[in-house]
Amino acid sequence: QNSIIHTFKKSSVQTIGEEQIQNPYTELLVLKGHQDIVRFLVQIDDCRFASAGDDGIIFLWNAQTGEKLFELHGHTQKITAIAPFSSSDASEEKSNLILTASADKTVIVWDCTTGRQVQKVSCFHSTVKCLTVLQRLDVWLSGGSDLCVWNRKLDLLCKTSHLTDAGISTLVELPKNCVAAAVGKELIIFRLIASSDKSEGWNILEVKRLVDHHDNILSLVSVNDLTFVTGSHVGELIVWDAIDWTKQASECNFWDSSVHPDSQTEIKLSQSPNETSVQHLTCDEECVFAAVGKGIYVYNLQMKRVIACQRTAHDSSVLHIEKLPNRQLISCSEDGSVRIWELREKQQMPAEPVPTGFFNMWGFGRANKQANQAAKKTQENTTMHFLELVGDLIGHSSAVQMFLYFGELGLVTCSADHLIILWKDGERESRLRSLTLFQKLAQNGDLQLKF
Repeated sequence: QNSIIHTFKKSSVQTIGEEQIQNPYTELLVLKGHQDIVRFLVQIDDCRFASAGDDGIIFLWNAQTGEKLFELHGHTQKITAIAPFSSSDASEEKSNLILTASADKTVIVWDCTTGRQVQKVSCFHSTVKCLTVLQRLDVWLSGGSDLCVWNRKLDLLCKTSHLTDAGISTLVELPKNCVAAAVGKELIIFRLIASSDKSEGWNILEVKRLVDHHDNILSLVSVNDLTFVTGSHVGELIVWDAIDWTKQASECNFWDSSVHPDSQTEIKLSQSPNETSVQHLTCDEECVFAAVGKGIYVYNLQMKRVIACQRTAHDSSVLHIEKLPNRQLISCSEDGSVRIWELREKQQMPAEPVPTGFFNMWGFGRANKQANQAAKKTQENTTMHFLELVGDLIGHSSAVQMFLYFGELGLVTCSADHLIILWKDGERESRLRSLTLFQKLAQNGDLQLKF
């Protein structure tokens, strides 16, 4: 028998040595309590967060100390969605509530201050897969095989008819009392007809179905009041107008090497389904950051193009991505790692030879360019960006599902290894310890200042 040997060049994952100078997270606290995969983290306020997952238990934690505040029992099956639900009523004291949905077909409202169950809704015919709070209207939505609208007292205000057995996978709020719901490969726009009465006269109408995606929509993000973005299982990213729901732009060449000439050539023997899957989207004012397969892509909304990418940011699928206030990004993956990236500019001098297909690829090499066009413009056009790996956080032994960034208090990650890790800025923690010791010694009078 003839054996055929395939040789192909694999895009290598960027690595970083022991000396991670720009990585502040040199200390960690391991938070134990969950008995199964921890899938969700939600911030409650500046120093508290909740965790939930397949064991059906919700834990509340202190992000500063890692102290377990409450253990909330009420669901009998895994948690499928979680959302913060702060009261916006000025007359009463601000209460921090959270909503949790479970595969047991219930939704529970919890009080984070007391750790008590406030109310439970058990009238669902199927599992609620997503929860969205509309603060402006003071209502919340549950999405499953239908879409329901609830008020703060948990009265059902209105609901759609049965949409699909597969159910709504994700929801996003749009302007003018509208929401976009991902139902398989379709995007359904609903409008809420609000009533002045808190419990009657509400309605929800289907106003449009957008069928531009060719596969299931996995991620949705609202950029601002004018724009929202969707990503699908086959690597399609579509930018939509949030007012009239028209398609503004799209990108689906994430895996075409001619589109990203800086990446190594690669012969694909077989494309596993997750290689192009848009698992998660996040954004700032200028860009959308997409977790696509094992890679990270930065898509500039104004230029309508990918300005930087790291095709193999991790060894397995990237599950969650967030932009930090500085020019940094954090990603976590099925491979168990959490990585910190910095978006940097790479100035390409006009004198340098430009890679083949570069101008066509980015869409600014137009034949009718004026020869006397300002040099500055050329300079702008040749600014390339790249993602530099500045930190690699190794602590989990299984897939890292998601994370929360708590600013100077650190970073919280949750994983399929049943653990939550609180990553701390080592230098800051060391300063705080020294300060505490100094204060203690001063109080005890043990501090002898010698001059």
